[in-house]
Amino acid sequence: MTPPSRGRRAGVPPRPAALLLSALLAAGASMIAAPASYATPAAGAVVTRAGLDPALVAGRGATVPFLEQEAENARFTGTRIGPSRAAYTLPAEASGRTAVRLTPGQYVEFTLPAAANAITVRYAIPDAPRGGGITAPLGVSAPGVRRTMTLTSQYAYLYNQYPFTNDPAADLLHPDWWITECACVPAATAPAPVISKPFRPMHFYDEQRQLLGRTLHKGDKIRLTAQPGAAWTVIDLLDSELVAPPRIVTGAANVLLFGADPSGRRDSADAIDRAIAFARRAHLKVYLPPGTYQVNRHIIVDDITIEGAGNWYTIVKGHEVALPEPAPDGSIHTGVGFYGKPAGESGSRNVHLRNFAIEGDVRERIDTDQVNGIGGALSDSSVDGLHIRHTKAGLWLDGPMNNLRVSNTMVVDQIADALNFHTGVTNSIVTNTFVRNTGDDGLAMWSERIADSGNVFDHNTVQTPTLANGIAIYGGTDTTVSNNLVADPIREGSGLHAGARFGAEPFAGALTIKDNTVVRAGTLDLNWNIGLGALWFYALDRSIDADIRVAGDHYLDSTYNAIMLVSDFAVKDLYSVTGVSFENIRVDGTGTSVVSARTAGSASFRNVDARNVGAAGVNNCGSFHFTPAGSEFSLADLGGNDGGWLDPYAPNVLSCDDRPAVVPPPPPAP
Repeated sequence: MTPPSRGRRAGVPPRPAALLLSALLAAGASMIAAPASYATPAAGAVVTRAGLDPALVAGRGATVPFLEQEAENARFTGTRIGPSRAAYTLPAEASGRTAVRLTPGQYVEFTLPAAANAITVRYAIPDAPRGGGITAPLGVSAPGVRRTMTLTSQYAYLYNQYPFTNDPAADLLHPDWWITECACVPAATAPAPVISKPFRPMHFYDEQRQLLGRTLHKGDKIRLTAQPGAAWTVIDLLDSELVAPPRIVTGAANVLLFGADPSGRRDSADAIDRAIAFARRAHLKVYLPPGTYQVNRHIIVDDITIEGAGNWYTIVKGHEVALPEPAPDGSIHTGVGFYGKPAGESGSRNVHLRNFAIEGDVRERIDTDQVNGIGGALSDSSVDGLHIRHTKAGLWLDGPMNNLRVSNTMVVDQIADALNFHTGVTNSIVTNTFVRNTGDDGLAMWSERIADSGNVFDHNTVQTPTLANGIAIYGGTDTTVSNNLVADPIREGSGLHAGARFGAEPFAGALTIKDNTVVRAGTLDLNWNIGLGALWFYALDRSIDADIRVAGDHYLDSTYNAIMLVSDFAVKDLYSVTGVSFENIRVDGTGTSVVSARTAGSASFRNVDARNVGAAGVNNCGSFHFTPAGSEFSLADLGGNDGGWLDPYAPNVLSCDDRPAVVPPPPPAP
């Protein structure tokens, strides 16, 4: 059962997470972007959030300025694909696990639920036969609008085993790893198994944004028509938005005055550096007016505010550039990014990045490369209103550092994580941030070497991570994960994950997981060939025995288990998961069980309501010794657990079905 190790990318006074969250909620009116309206959409317009009726997730997830419409709910002449959760397929990676496939001339037609002047299309088109992607046009038509959107698969399509390749014809990257496809180690098997190619294709989707040049009205039709250039086009969804006019910032150092080129033809990195240097001397902000600014390296920021005209108007875009020799940190490429100074150089402070977009050019995963949208150490700083795509990780922060706030930001189409608090990040918040289509964890805290502490992930949305988890916490102290919406993780991960792994420091203090909604989560782990839970606790490097409280969560339409607690088979007699408290939980739909325990330890349950359970309510294997006394994992029934799922099992009845059959549940209901 031991999986191969998946690598990782690899002052103010301290404030506990609870106080930080209280301050956040108290300041909410000034912090949160104006919401899009979900009330009374136009007739024929079906508005969803993460493929769900918005009423099912009210008050949870990020408040966003756009309205989401799934293609399968619109009018179309193509073919509906899905629903399916089978890895390596187009439906599995689609929002809601369903999309619409078009051939040239076919269309999807959406009815706008509200006035809009801008759209985002999430789509997939084929890869080039030898990899590297293609481009193809997509017709966009609406009253007074006739445009062509250029689609590309150059930033999609990863194949093979971690850390993946862009070559669909590549042989196994790790023939000495056990794989489910042959249930063997290929290099140690005779005769050698024949592995079909492309092997494990994934990361099919990308998205494009387009300003329409005019404001369409509620009820107007907008049609997306596939054009010759791609054999097929899959439309997953349309986000429509009424974008405000560009912001004009006065009394700032305008980068145009320092030689920046808003056409994007010339590199503007040096000009932005000059504007930053002047602004620091003059105690001014830096302003990036509307335009596209070519930047092909890191912009180093410290004690500076950089503000754009809005992330639809100000775009900082760069190429990935090969370095003449590896950098001291191991990077062999550089690219566009705004970086604080390294923590080893005392980091940066008082950095505020607002209202612009960062667009990278990262098409392969090289873990040593520093090609992230935002990086370094940023204390007493903020990131607000950014749109980040096509970088390796959107925000990868290497501490020690303290007091960073990330808000009202979108991170999409990444090769790795959307955001990672890595090593000694303290008293920091990520809120109202929207994440879609990452190549690894959506939002993560990784306490490698130095514990993260006092951090909060609150009111964020994470959709369709193609690998790993929606929100992952790897060790750390006094952490809060609250009011988030996580949907559709694809492979080897869960919606919410607490893992003692990757060499992380132990969990300590309180880990509070509350009022989150997780939908269509709990994927197949390819290393173990078992299904995971929508919420997954994993004791791999050490035991998990902190004060862990899970309250108010909703686990909807879980592919396998709603809740899973596990230690690796090789350490099952060394480590355990103990004392986890579950209260006021709603489980609606599991493919297998409400709780799957594959470890020693204990948990308590109060007011956990479960319905539409595919197999047994509890699958309690403990640590696989099958003792006469029962399981080594005990479940305490504290009352109010409706649905009868727990009654026969408390406290430690042995009820182990190692791989129960999956029974797809009906859709979640109010």
